[in-house]
Amino acid sequence: MADHGHFITFEGIDGSGKSTQARMLVDRLGAQTLLTREPGGSEGAEEIRGLLLSGDTDRWSAETEILLFTAARRDHLEKTIEPALAAGTTVISDRFADSTRVYQGATRGDLRATVDQLHTLMIGREPDLTFIIDMDPAIALKRGLARETGEDRFEDFGLAFQETLRHGFLALARDMPNRCVVIDGNRTPEQVASEVAAHAMDALSVAV
Repeated sequence: MADHGHFITFEGIDGSGKSTQARMLVDRLGAQTLLTREPGGSEGAEEIRGLLLSGDTDRWSAETEILLFTAARRDHLEKTIEPALAAGTTVISDRFADSTRVYQGATRGDLRATVDQLHTLMIGREPDLTFIIDMDPAIALKRGLARETGEDRFEDFGLAFQETLRHGFLALARDMPNRCVVIDGNRTPEQVASEVAAHAMDALSVAV
């Protein structure tokens, strides 16, 4: 069945505020909108999430992380994203494949080709629109650690890791300008949300 919904994703370093912005956009768009997240978004993927985001920093190799994230994403795609899009729902996801491209492909070793090969083979879908929330890594890291959710394995890699992530996301935006929009996250949530909504409404051909 051909899908008719729009697929929007939010990306950024840990603590950048992307999760807040995803929720605020869902509230703005209202009906026929689904908020989901990665890793997670389906029963099987949520189980894998616990394995990936908790524990010691050296719990998994980068290669194992890629396989786990791809497995979670495949289940998420099958069980949540594709059915919603087919029903005409706008799907808004807090992270998707771009996170794996940056986190495992660019910062945990020279594994981008491996990430892309697995994505082509097992996922085969890109978002229609991606917001990259960009902000000061030091502020974002402090905010992320302050949450104390227990899902802070990647924050525990430290500031240098977050700085490398930021550069990775900005490079990705330059490589994929047709769908990626960089948003300055160093502002109030309301200011950021206003800019996000303007871009989203334009992409969805809905009057603000």
